[in-house]
Amino acid sequence: MNLRDSPWFYWAVGIAIGLPLGLIILTELHQILLRRNSHLARQVGLLRNYVLPLGAVLLLLVKASQVPAWDGAVRVLTTAFGFLVLVLLLSLLNATLFQGAPEQSWRKRLPTIFLDVARFALIGVGLAMILSYVWGVRVGGLFTALGVTSVVIGLMLQNSVGQIVSGLFMLFEQPFRIDDWLDTPNARGRVVEVNWRAVHIDTGSGLRIMPNSMLAGTSFTNLSRPARAHKCSITTMFATSDPPDQVCAMLTRAASALPHLRPGVMPTTVALGAAEYRTTVRLISPADEGATQAMFLRWVWYAARREGLHLDEADDEFSTPERVEAALRTVVGPELRLNPGDQQSLAPVARMVRYGADEIVQYAGAVPTGVTFVIAGSVRLTATTDDGSVVPIATLKEGAFLGVTALTRQPNPAGAVALEEVTALEIGRAHLEQVVMNKPALLQELGRLIDERQAKALREIKRNRVG
Repeated sequence: MNLRDSPWFYWAVGIAIGLPLGLIILTELHQILLRRNSHLARQVGLLRNYVLPLGAVLLLLVKASQVPAWDGAVRVLTTAFGFLVLVLLLSLLNATLFQGAPEQSWRKRLPTIFLDVARFALIGVGLAMILSYVWGVRVGGLFTALGVTSVVIGLMLQNSVGQIVSGLFMLFEQPFRIDDWLDTPNARGRVVEVNWRAVHIDTGSGLRIMPNSMLAGTSFTNLSRPARAHKCSITTMFATSDPPDQVCAMLTRAASALPHLRPGVMPTTVALGAAEYRTTVRLISPADEGATQAMFLRWVWYAARREGLHLDEADDEFSTPERVEAALRTVVGPELRLNPGDQQSLAPVARMVRYGADEIVQYAGAVPTGVTFVIAGSVRLTATTDDGSVVPIATLKEGAFLGVTALTRQPNPAGAVALEEVTALEIGRAHLEQVVMNKPALLQELGRLIDERQAKALREIKRNRVG
């Protein structure tokens, strides 16, 4: 008998040629998809490594070797092949429909619970087909029994099922996503997990588990939507003798320097009456609210005392004559070469002030009204680049000057930020001029210091512009 007349011959030749050719094509396709970071690379790898070789083995057994389809080994291999094809189809469906879906499309908003239910349904249908066609199992009675059982269970658990269904409808509407911030009657925090039964909310002090049916039956606020629109309101109280306009200006100025503000929106402060004031700031994220409130209240404590205001009706007695005289004698006098007479003349007009950590001590580009001497703590000089980013220049410690350009009526070449709590001595421009104008060497040194800081600021700005 001629080999070409044998029924297995063409199957054997086709498998011998088609399997290597298919592996080569799928390997090249897999490499192309990997380079493009495509979602289909995993599916092509599954087809190349498992589905195609197993399919070739089955064809060799059934078509080339003439092994009966009801043979035990063939049935096991056919079952494995059916599982692989089912996994491949499910993975392809997920990759093509959902993984590459646009952010605002219904495919992206579809909750994972519905995908899981659809996967289980497809798996059930696939298993039923495998059992029916490969193993000859009658699955009609099984489906009937499952249907009757489902009806009975549904009637027994109709309240619980109703809650689950209401929760699923809420998930389908998807009023929130992972990492959104929710304000509910029972919890306020960030959503970290959503499943078929409950929503997990990180409240900062623990994880609150809220059933979906509970959220579906109550009203709640999604603080993250619309995006970048969250606002934080902070209430403070001052003495009734403090001028309201001055208090509002001080509070707004302090809030404007907060690091988590939404760009392009300035804070506002209004007087509520009864010596209360409300400052409203727009934040980038609700996650920043706690840190923003803490930093604002800390800065206001220092700023109110520097401006002679009475936060919570408290008086400030920090700038005493003894502290001023000690600062002039130990720090300012040696730095400016002041004799005891000069120190005594400056003591009545000097003032001790404090700045909190991360608070702005000096604004770049502003003309200072006096000179500030660092008595304790450290300050970082900064420069602002063309794109608005802030870069460090130098760190100043005890005895350093700030606002030296007050003597020349020039803007500050650099900004300054407190790295820790800073104690400083402030002397007005007019009072300091009377002392230093008779010291040519000191004026020359101060001029050199101004030029040096201007050069450093320009050098850092140019370096970041080139980079």
